Amino acid sequence: MGGTKASAVEIEVAGHTVRLSSPDRVIYPGRGYTKADVFHYYLAVGDGIMRALRDRPTTLQRFPEGIEGEMFFQKRVPARGVPPWVETARIEFPSGRSADELRPVDLAHVAWAAQMGTIVFHPWPVRAADVDRPDELRVDLDPQPGTDFADAVTAAGELRALLDELGATGWPKTSGGRGVHVYLRIEPRWTFTEVRRATIALARELERRRPDLITTAWWKEERGAHVFVDYNQMARDRTIACAYSLRANARATVSTPVDWDELPDVDPDDFHLGSVPARLAERGDPHAGIDDAPWDITPLLEWADRDDAAGSGDLPYPPDHPKMPGEPKRVQPSRARPETD
Repeated sequence: MGGTKASAVEIEVAGHTVRLSSPDRVIYPGRGYTKADVFHYYLAVGDGIMRALRDRPTTLQRFPEGIEGEMFFQKRVPARGVPPWVETARIEFPSGRSADELRPVDLAHVAWAAQMGTIVFHPWPVRAADVDRPDELRVDLDPQPGTDFADAVTAAGELRALLDELGATGWPKTSGGRGVHVYLRIEPRWTFTEVRRATIALARELERRRPDLITTAWWKEERGAHVFVDYNQMARDRTIACAYSLRANARATVSTPVDWDELPDVDPDDFHLGSVPARLAERGDPHAGIDDAPWDITPLLEWADRDDAAGSGDLPYPPDHPKMPGEPKRVQPSRARPETD
């Protein structure tokens, strides 16, 4: 038996046996965290991460040799060499091609992905029962150069006030970096195109209220020192690191759910592989109620109709998307040719 096989261990997770090979491989050199540390981290935050991942098609960001080694995104579960109990969900990309992605139905699926070198979990905002209608509207508050986490927190506070006016509940978390994510559970009645349109309307209203702080400008040259509301995170096949996912940085930070009231006082660097399991065990999951009251996005779609009537139509899609109906030119303003009569 070779050295790698000899060092492997088998662990029971959710009624399945998951093999952990090379447990001593260093994944985070700066912190000394090993593959076993990553594996057991995900077991320790099991309730929280399953709330974020259950039944969602999930892209895996894998670093088999550690965060300083080769990285790749795995969107297709291999046809061979996979335990028979691993579940998948078929999704369709903007190109029209499809893939069978991992569909975590229990914690063993997360553990198996960790064994395969997964550091970051990127779930789609849909459930396997209907992969074309999101049940999660994600607001990504992304600080631009000249702004920082504190600015993202201020923008999140503006969003909270706006959601209160709408009768909607937002669920904030740190991104694991300098940003803030706010999720809304929504009724799975609308297409990706419609939910993205609703997100643009929400972002534009935020921008109108705080033009000094918030921008919806897709092109970086137009954003300035603002917090960008990345509305394209609601485009098909765009994903965000989920709640309780590790991030691939030297600090081994975690995208961590927080309460609204604590958000202004947190330091995202305090949430990492070594600290989050104890926080979850002691305080519980701030997102525990996220599934309780899905929201009807009709008010946002009405705002979108209002904006269309006022001349504010669609905004550019990501570059990997086919050209969409009503989409403006997908070219940097500084490179655009002037229109002639």
